[in-house]
Amino acid sequence: MKEIVAVCTSKSKGERKTDVGQSELLKGFGLAGDAHGGDWHRQVSLLAIESIEKMRAAGLDVGPGDFAENLTTRGINLYTLPIGTKLQVGAATLLEVTQIGKECHNRCAIYEQAGDCVMPREGIFATVLEGGPVKTGDTIEILEPVIAQDSK
Repeated sequence: MKEIVAVCTSKSKGERKTDVGQSELLKGFGLAGDAHGGDWHRQVSLLAIESIEKMRAAGLDVGPGDFAENLTTRGINLYTLPIGTKLQVGAATLLEVTQIGKECHNRCAIYEQAGDCVMPREGIFATVLEGGPVKTGDTIEILEPVIAQDSK
């Protein structure tokens, strides 16, 4: 099942986020109350629980939010999704994938606290096309890109 495992926010950038269980995704902004929200291409960050479990298997004591992701997911190999993929979260919220992974120029607070950061390799970023509530347990649907048909 493709679903949301955690909804996480933080007051400042570059720190672990706290699982708040539910929040509001705001169109053109991101997650309400989160430091990363704004008018840019990385409004919402997503990381799979499967990626976090890899870090746990390596001996790190980490969980949802520890890699500064807003939405922790289950059942989707996020970093294989092409840019432009649309994700429907719950009944009405629509996200568009804008970036796969990220470059870390130096070791951030997350790396220092956790000893590694999986976010640059397996996290993704999205913008909010249609806002709405988001909560733990919401389903996620991967929407196929619409391919224009030749008009002959």
